[in-house]
Amino acid sequence: MPVRAIVRYPARVLKDGTVPVGTVDEAARELAADLVDTMLDAPGCVGLAAPQVGSDRRAFALDISRMKRPHPNHGLIVLFDPELLVAEGGEVRREGCASVPDYTCDIRRATEVVVRGLTPDGTPRVIEAEGFEARALQHELDHLDGYLILDRVSSLKTDVFRRKRYL
Repeated sequence: MPVRAIVRYPARVLKDGTVPVGTVDEAARELAADLVDTMLDAPGCVGLAAPQVGSDRRAFALDISRMKRPHPNHGLIVLFDPELLVAEGGEVRREGCASVPDYTCDIRRATEVVVRGLTPDGTPRVIEAEGFEARALQHELDHLDGYLILDRVSSLKTDVFRRKRYL
């Protein structure tokens, strides 16, 4: 499957939100393959949502096992029509985004989440995640709802930083 160009802020598709996939068909599976291939091709990228490759479908791919330092994780996750069921705890941590590559931001997110969605074969899947994987899941869900990291900071003056190095 092709590696797609990653859409960058301020492209409108990043702010429009997404539409449910409903039934996982061949077009949805092709989108999933493109998301995984594009994520794997982008240095330092651990997750990619459909709007980031120009699609309005509600889907994302995520794999934090690619990080240098290991964190508890589920390996490669691809979900259609994901929804956040539970979000508990909270902490502020630095985040980056492939669609906002020149900045990082301090963002408060839940430390434990439960997310439900459909796999590429149409099977329901529930994921209980904590720590960095929980943060990454919330980041991708935000993309599906039209939010970027810049929308989640408490203050544009104190919580947004120019990226010092690129991966």
